[in-house]
Amino acid sequence: MAGALAAGAIAAAMTVFPQPAFAAEAHDLPGAAMSLWWALPFAGLLLSIATGPLLFAHLWEHHYGKIAATWAALAVVPLALAFGLPSASAAVLHTVLTEYLSFIILLFALFTISGGILVAGNIHGTPLVNAGLLLVGAILASVIGTTGASMILIRPILRANDNRPFNAHVVIFFIFLVSNIGGSLTPLGDPPLFVGFLRGVDFFWTTVHILPDALFVGGLVLAVFLAIDILLHRREAGAPKIKDPTPDTKVRIRGLPNVPLLAGVIGAILLSASWKPGVSIPVLGVHLELQNVVRDAIILITAFVSLAVSRKEYRAANGFNWGPIAEVAKLFAGIFICIVPVIAILRAGMDGALAPLVSLVTSADGQPNDLAYFWLTGGLSSFLDNAPTYLVFFELAGGDAQHLMTEAASTLAAISAGAVFMGANTYIGNAPNFMVYAIARHSGVKMPGFFAYMAWSGLVLIPAFLIAGFLFFG
Repeated sequence: MAGALAAGAIAAAMTVFPQPAFAAEAHDLPGAAMSLWWALPFAGLLLSIATGPLLFAHLWEHHYGKIAATWAALAVVPLALAFGLPSASAAVLHTVLTEYLSFIILLFALFTISGGILVAGNIHGTPLVNAGLLLVGAILASVIGTTGASMILIRPILRANDNRPFNAHVVIFFIFLVSNIGGSLTPLGDPPLFVGFLRGVDFFWTTVHILPDALFVGGLVLAVFLAIDILLHRREAGAPKIKDPTPDTKVRIRGLPNVPLLAGVIGAILLSASWKPGVSIPVLGVHLELQNVVRDAIILITAFVSLAVSRKEYRAANGFNWGPIAEVAKLFAGIFICIVPVIAILRAGMDGALAPLVSLVTSADGQPNDLAYFWLTGGLSSFLDNAPTYLVFFELAGGDAQHLMTEAASTLAAISAGAVFMGANTYIGNAPNFMVYAIARHSGVKMPGFFAYMAWSGLVLIPAFLIAGFLFFG
């Protein structure tokens, strides 16, 4: 029992930003011989991320980068002492050059390009209009990412409903659908799916295999929203009228030159998935495949072009600043490094210190338990971050993308759906959640607190996930 609890705690600790798992492939760390003590730097960094903004906000705000670097050093130095400097440096370089840079370049580009697109004007937030906006946002989330879609549409939907006495529920369902569930169909949509893409999952695999789940869960949640919004809209009919601070005006999309740049990002990713020249470029002992170098270069160029062609007033109207992406870049770097020894342990399977966790997702006959994968991945994604959660269970399922896309397709689908869908269960389950929450509160919306929000997700999302779990993975 104690071993299972320890394994669960470490797995929970392994879920806040994504994917240094790949470093374990670049060297031969003896995962079967490594204890759970090797996970302490990773757990410590995640604990710092979870408690820092609450317990020592001023210190965290000014020194989170140094804190992340300290935990990373506490992971790397013992690796160098125990297994030699070459193995430790190979792990770090492999992670940084082949995975971290690609990941942060994509986030940077989507963040930058979407920040230059402004939805100006206003419409009246009736139930049908709100449902339409949520549907558009959910679709858009799989094209430009949950962060990009959330940042583009949250202010228009707030303006549309700023004369309604009951409007917090609109933001809550916006988080459910646009900031989470909508991003489940492509690697662009949500960080865990891009983690899978970098591990070898085909670009359109998720589109095909998660589409039924996404349509069912998204459609059910949208229907619940429409019913609630109609009821509240009728109640408002007899309430004192609130003067609309943003009267209805014609809606216009500004910053249109950024749209083809988004297409360029998608094209670059598709290019790297289909073009395999078999050429690699050695950098500091790490071999980088040419198609990946070209992909990252194109994506980076689109971001800089966006900065050149976007008007400053549009970014200002979107509340655009570099703070969020800088924080993500620093914290992801620490996480990528700290998780290296933990992934080595995971790759040892039942021979490693995380064997109790492996047994939780394995049936008595040795086959993967898809329903357990769905709920464990989703449960941890609810409270930490869904990208590393995906990574942990991807590794637990074997870590072989070709096997997971074919013979174990239902298992990969369970991991993918759990990671993306259940990031909506709390404010901290996915990066856009808290950003949307903060923008709404700043705009005057009386948003529910942490546990009140969980009451909403418990009443709306958990029943939907229960049905979907047994329907698709039971």
